[in-house]
Amino acid sequence: MKRYNTLMKKSLIFLGAMLAVGAALYHSRDKFTAELFEPTESTVEGGNVDSRVRGPEIVATELDIPWELVFLPDGDLLVTERPGRLLRIDEYKNTIPISGVAHRGEGGLLGLALHPNFAENQLIYLYLTTASGSGLTNRVERYRLDETALSARKVIIEGIPGAANHDGGRIAFGPDGMLYIATGDAGKETSAQDTASLAGKILRLNDDGSIPSDNPFGNAVYSYGHRNVQGLAWDDSGRLWATEHGRSGFQSGYDEVNLIEKGKNYGWPTIEGGATRAGMVAPALHSGAEDTWAPSGMAQLHGYLYFAGLRGESLYVVDISSGEAKDLKSYLRGTYGRLRSVTAGPDGMLYVLTNNRDGRGSPKEKDDKIIRIDPRSFSTRI
Repeated sequence: MKRYNTLMKKSLIFLGAMLAVGAALYHSRDKFTAELFEPTESTVEGGNVDSRVRGPEIVATELDIPWELVFLPDGDLLVTERPGRLLRIDEYKNTIPISGVAHRGEGGLLGLALHPNFAENQLIYLYLTTASGSGLTNRVERYRLDETALSARKVIIEGIPGAANHDGGRIAFGPDGMLYIATGDAGKETSAQDTASLAGKILRLNDDGSIPSDNPFGNAVYSYGHRNVQGLAWDDSGRLWATEHGRSGFQSGYDEVNLIEKGKNYGWPTIEGGATRAGMVAPALHSGAEDTWAPSGMAQLHGYLYFAGLRGESLYVVDISSGEAKDLKSYLRGTYGRLRSVTAGPDGMLYVLTNNRDGRGSPKEKDDKIIRIDPRSFSTRI
């Protein structure tokens, strides 16, 4: 009996130890999840991440400098790769080469948009850099997509100044059915203030490339005074927001989030940061002189802007639910390296592209990737 009691006591001690270890592992797991999604500058309101939220999931790997991602009606993904390839991703990666692409510096195959009536007409739009004589220019082309083949090529707009840097590249259809095109100043700052130039602008066109009758300057220009716009998104009230790269080099900083209005001048290169001047619009938010986001693609979901940071290596979240941009927070800093774009999926999730193979990052195993992230991870009202 004494031996039996001793064995029972040891068994209970062992069982208690195992329960303690299990509890420690369980709480460590919760702590890891919370830390992964915790904003860098504030705590999650309410104290805890929603228990229904799963961690990030890798959707696709081994992409080659992906730039834009859109969902097709059947759930397949279309992804542009900067060297000049369009991918259709289902259970396989189907590659569609795009001719005429000049992959130089920041240029190459960039933006991608579906026609608002894609389900009926299968039309897609591509923004690409191409060689022109001894230099570079950018243009937008339209194609009909048939499974993994393109046909019916049409140039929508060409002659957008290009360079190894500052090519803009984001394109998207707005709630008015018009095609909006973000361009960069192509390294020539004064072009941004010239409303006759297509550089350093947000452009607006009909779906066939013609000029809308209500454009402010009688050409494709919708807004001007931009350095390098790479993100476009509309809020639930139909207002257009844009992300824009600020100065670079030794004096980096002053990246911007702008609320875009027709015909307005956003100041580059005359003003930056919080500076003001008559006839020019200051940004809704800026990074200041000491921080650099290098902001790129952006999505809007339930009153929040989500935008990717390249140099900032973060996913940034801005509350615009009150009509103003406020409460900027950054998440996942350094977790996945350089982030290029954010897309809101039909499942309510965010899909993020990494850009660690673009010559400025440090590629990780199986980069570049598509990452699916639950926006509830960021303590937004979803």
